[in-house]
Amino acid sequence: MTEVYRSGQLYGTGLPARLTPYEARTRAFDRRRRGVDHDQVHAFQSEVADELTDLHRQIRRLTVENERLKRALRDWQVMHARECRPPNQGHW
Repeated sequence: MTEVYRSGQLYGTGLPARLTPYEARTRAFDRRRRGVDHDQVHAFQSEVADELTDLHRQIRRLTVENERLKRALRDWQVMHARECRPPNQGHW
């Protein structure tokens, strides 16, 4: 299910694509005359990839929680609207 903001824009539209943990781990860099320590680069890539994994997990969890709260709010609004009819039964 795709979430849409009020403006009609899809969630994430206009933002750069998310970097995946796999992309962070496997990114290759051009060689230069004075290279870098490959072990340090790989250690840093692993650290970034692990953090991305955690962030993606949090986003999924928060998305599920957000959907649950939206459903609960809609249910409450429906219940409240039925119970709060004006005394003359007129239109809202």
